[in-house]
Amino acid sequence: MKFLVHALFIILFLLVTFFGLGPVIYADGVIQERIWTAAIVVAIYALLAFVYSQVIKWMKKK
Repeated sequence: MKFLVHALFIILFLLVTFFGLGPVIYADGVIQERIWTAAIVVAIYALLAFVYSQVIKWMKKK
């Protein structure tokens, strides 16, 4: 069970990195577009990290 949860979150982080940071680095639009995309990617990272920590705490209690 723990292995699957860790694997799932690793895959989610990798997907966010691939599909989120790629457009930030290689965007051909204006700088404002890059900033908004970076802000959204950072927010997704923060949300994933929070959910991951909550799941780990929940698994330890169980």
